Amino acid sequence: MWFRNVLRLHDNPLLNKTCSSEKIESLVPLYIMEDEWFNLDSITISANRKKFLYESLLNFNKNFRIKYGVDILIFHGNSSKIINSITENLDNEFKWLLCDYCPEPDKRHTINKIKENLVNLEINLKVIPAVNTILDVEKVIQSNNFSNPKSSKDIEKIFAEKYEHSPHGYIIGDSLLPPSNLNIDKKKMEVLIHESTISEFYISEDILKNKLMELESKSKITDSYFVGGEDEALERFERKISQSPNFVNSFSKPSTISTNKDDNPLEPTTTGLSPYLSNGCISARMLWNECLKINFNSTHTLPPESLHGQLMFREMFYLLSRSVVNWDNDIENSNCKPIQWGEYDELKIKAWESGLTGFPYIDAMMRQLDATGWMHHLGRHAVSCFFTRGQLWQNWKYGRNVFEKKLIDSDWALNNGNWLWLAGVAPFSMPYYRIYNPCPDSKSSLNVETTNANFIRHWIPELSHFPSKYIFEPHLAPSTIQHDSKCVIGKDYPFPIVDRKQTRKRNLSLFKESNKQLSN
Repeated sequence: MWFRNVLRLHDNPLLNKTCSSEKIESLVPLYIMEDEWFNLDSITISANRKKFLYESLLNFNKNFRIKYGVDILIFHGNSSKIINSITENLDNEFKWLLCDYCPEPDKRHTINKIKENLVNLEINLKVIPAVNTILDVEKVIQSNNFSNPKSSKDIEKIFAEKYEHSPHGYIIGDSLLPPSNLNIDKKKMEVLIHESTISEFYISEDILKNKLMELESKSKITDSYFVGGEDEALERFERKISQSPNFVNSFSKPSTISTNKDDNPLEPTTTGLSPYLSNGCISARMLWNECLKINFNSTHTLPPESLHGQLMFREMFYLLSRSVVNWDNDIENSNCKPIQWGEYDELKIKAWESGLTGFPYIDAMMRQLDATGWMHHLGRHAVSCFFTRGQLWQNWKYGRNVFEKKLIDSDWALNNGNWLWLAGVAPFSMPYYRIYNPCPDSKSSLNVETTNANFIRHWIPELSHFPSKYIFEPHLAPSTIQHDSKCVIGKDYPFPIVDRKQTRKRNLSLFKESNKQLSN
């Protein structure tokens, strides 16, 4: 029983499938951490992402032990090699491998490779669908009438074909309770821990705890806000959803505040559940059903702005990521216009990534990302637009890679989908000429708190004494105000790296010209 991207007991189809099958006599629970996650010197994944995974895995293991009386086997290394080694060490006693479905190309390639090896050994592989989604992705895209969804109406049509509809949302089926018992083979687990050829890759709970402590010390994480794990996910779910019916019924994603709560610049005005969804710590189906229950016999918002609407967009990107070839590329991707972006500009990209562009709203968002691994969706809209068609004219893939490295809710399907959307190159994109102002005022669609500007003051302490009137464009402040505020622009905080109005005008022209060339 291989947990790949599901780190929870509740509503876990993998657990329930193993318990309900009469063909399965005993179980060995397993998790494999790829070395890029285990190696603290690896820079392809940020410390915040690793920390969240370690915390989630430790919490899952604790809950599993409390419920079923045994730890999960955790290994680090190449999953194909470790699965092969398990087959060798358990001889003919290993008849089934069950795992949760993951849509990413590299994970599908790994499963196909493992399947080839298992077939030769007469071992069955069962991939359990819809563990971290509502829809069975493979089943939907293989249906005869499937076409790539391009809008909220398209994904709603897919839901309507699959589920019964009520005035308060689609009826998707009950969430699953964890099995009361699992017949776990402790002897086989002992063999793999102590006697097998993969024992050196075994990670005990103590090793993982020490790894987490080393990570926190080495990376000097101070502003990390989201703690990984099912327990934290359920606590946030209870606080933000179950105990907040007014919040759920009135939820409108475009109306949430991008600069977080004014009294707490770390707490989102959204649910903050995205890291737990992407890491398999909470069930999308359970979230849907709780919103359905709260919406029942109540006045509530509707898709696409509602929480149900947001979950449907999530499903849409999962379907597209599986059905669109080269979903993560700008070449030979049917959902991406091949815009001629500017050459890779290391100085601009480094300034953007490190929060030193001279645009405080953009910089505060990017510093928040670096410190916590999270950013409000409107903040992501702004920094993505700024990076691509707005001001910097850089290929969206470079920005996508930064998000992939740093976001604790990083998700291959959603990250690529959102960058395609915000770069203006996808069929579902907003019009390319709708460009966010990186210096927003109180009327901006970015929904920025501008009176106190506490979000800017928190993430850019250089500007903490600046008057709110100038804090979003500090270079326009008179020199006397800059000196009185103890922040001289060009010395204590950078001048804007581009002229936002000139670059906006130039980039609109470049995008328009690219569109013309593509239509010829």
